This record gives sequence, C-alpha cells and structure tokens, in this order.
Amino acid sequence: MWRECVEASSTANNPDGNRPSVSVVVPSLNEERNLEHVFSRLPQVDQVVLVDGGSVDRTVERARELMPDIDVVHQTRTGKGNALVCGFAACTSDIIVMIDADGSTDPAEIPRFVAALTDGADFAKGSRFAPGGDSEDITRIRRIGNDGLNFVVNRLFGTAYSDLCYGYNAFWRWVVPYLDLPDMHAPAMTNGAMRWGDGFEIETLINVRVAALELKVAEVASVEAARLHGVSNLNAIRDGRRVLRTIMQEYRRKRAINAGRVTLRPLPAPVEAARPSLVAPAER
Repeated sequence: MWRECVEASSTANNPDGNRPSVSVVVPSLNEERNLEHVFSRLPQVDQVVLVDGGSVDRTVERARELMPDIDVVHQTRTGKGNALVCGFAACTSDIIVMIDADGSTDPAEIPRFVAALTDGADFAKGSRFAPGGDSEDITRIRRIGNDGLNFVVNRLFGTAYSDLCYGYNAFWRWVVPYLDLPDMHAPAMTNGAMRWGDGFEIETLINVRVAALELKVAEVASVEAARLHGVSNLNAIRDGRRVLRTIMQEYRRKRAINAGRVTLRPLPAPVEAARPSLVAPAER
C-alpha cells in the first residue's frame, strides 16, 4: 500500500521519480503503554525519531524494545514545541511527518500525507474537519476555541484552513530552516515559564509561517482517535491564550515582511524555478 500510494503520485518535488525517504517524529512524555499500538500501525518508513521529554516511566526502554533501530532524542527544554524542534533536527529523510505518541493520530494515514507531498504540495496539513475527517477526542469547548482561532487565522493570513490546532502534518525537510522555529539550544527561562513556541502553540506557529511563506498547502483528511492511556497535558484555556498570542505576533511579522523590512532568499534547488522566493529567517 505504501509503495503504491507513492509510486502512483507525481514527482513535482522529487524529479528523479524515486520513492522519497520518510522520517516520523514522535514527541513522547510517559507514553509507555501507548507505543505498541502506535508503532504497530506504522507503514514502511526510513526513520523513526522518538523525542523524550523526561519520562518517568519506561517510554524510552519500551520504544527500543519495540523498535531496536529507533532514534531516541532527549529534548533540550520542556513542551511539545521544543520536542518537535529537537526531533526535526535529528531527521535525515526527504519528508518529515509529525504524529503523537498517545494513539490519537493514526500512523496508517501517513501514505496519504506523503502522496499529497509527492503530488506537488510543500506542506501536507492534517484536518479533522475536512471531508472524510473526524475527531473522537475533541471536546465542545476545544472545538469552539479551535473554530474561533481558525477563523482569525483565515482572515488575517488569507488561508482556507479547516482545522488550525491539529498536530498531524508532513512536509519536505528542506522547509524546516525557512520556518525559523525557536532555537533548540536556547536556555530555559530562569523563572520556570515556558519559552514562546515551546508549547502546543507550535502547531499554529508552523501553520501560520507556512501561510506567510506562501508555501503550497494540501489539506489531508484525518480521523483523530481518543487518547488510549494516560492524561493529556493540553489545557484549553492556557494553551488557547498561547495560540492567540502566536497569531497576533505572527500577523505583525507578516506585515513587516510585506513592508520589505526583511530580506528574501530563493527556495532551495531543485524547485527554485517553480516556487516563489521565501523569507530568510528573521531575527527574533
């Protein structure tokens, strides 16, 4: 199934026609009991990067028991955002896929995300609310908040996203430097607070920067399952505020880009002739 999905697709970002290699990033914090289910549903991929956030259970040991060749990375600070940035840095494949370790994102959907990329997209954005998508986990309060924030982003960034705060995404690895994500080597805050971009707002940050860079986005319908075991670290009110802050900050950044107060640089080869110039990482 994996090879059929990829080989049947066009090669706009992969002109030699070979199957692109795929790395899967799995942020994890005390997910020992969920890993067997998640790993059992993985299709053929080239690299799995487990990013551990300081688990006190046997998350790392269990991951290595289930997948001896897994790459384990220990994140440099706390939060899902920092975990993803650390994971991206460890990826070696053409394509990076973001999934969760709690069983809510189905790894069996990965071929659909890869097909969207090989069909010409720069970024494949998972959506629970596109036709064919669904969620068994989102609460009414979280759905209302997601809809509201999604509306704001669509208005400010000219996007047509159907789902803003969902962490199942895939993209070509060359995209990573242009996203200018928080520095994984920056020290933790001395007051114990989480650095901006280190929390669940990372998903919104990535989505709005993809929009600001005018990358080609394809939404991929996805079915979100309920968490299998354990308790989520997400807090709807706290994390919703961080997402809103991210949107406003990124809108100001977009206006600075439009005003020409940042430098531009071209896309990397071999697609520089097909895609618009991108913004060089701005000083934070």
